[in-house]
Amino acid sequence: MADNDPLASALSGLDNAESVGHLEQTIQPASNEIGSVLEVFYDRGYVGGFQFVDDGKAGRFEVELKGAINECGAVKPRYSAGADGFEKWEKRFLPARDYGTLIVTTSHGVMSHYEAREEGVGGQVIAYVY
Repeated sequence: MADNDPLASALSGLDNAESVGHLEQTIQPASNEIGSVLEVFYDRGYVGGFQFVDDGKAGRFEVELKGAINECGAVKPRYSAGADGFEKWEKRFLPARDYGTLIVTTSHGVMSHYEAREEGVGGQVIAYVY
């Protein structure tokens, strides 16, 4: 099954590495979108840090894990949500209210649904983590 979604592959790699207790995970190929999602994971405390490594090809991310991810994944198909419409997706993808984070791509960039709600912007739900 050739799933051509680098974000989904990256997140399932992180998920698997966390579940077996690894402390780091390499994500290849790197993309701006994956970098933005990792940024949100870092801001929300799910990963210890990450860095981009230029290998002359697409590059890769070295991600430092800290055992904070119970589950994460890409959302497909991508659903559009208005600034006040995240609750429906929280119910669907997150185990409890205010537990976990939806990652949303908006006109203001990629951010958590908390930030999007604060800024009053909607967007597409592309991933979740808790």
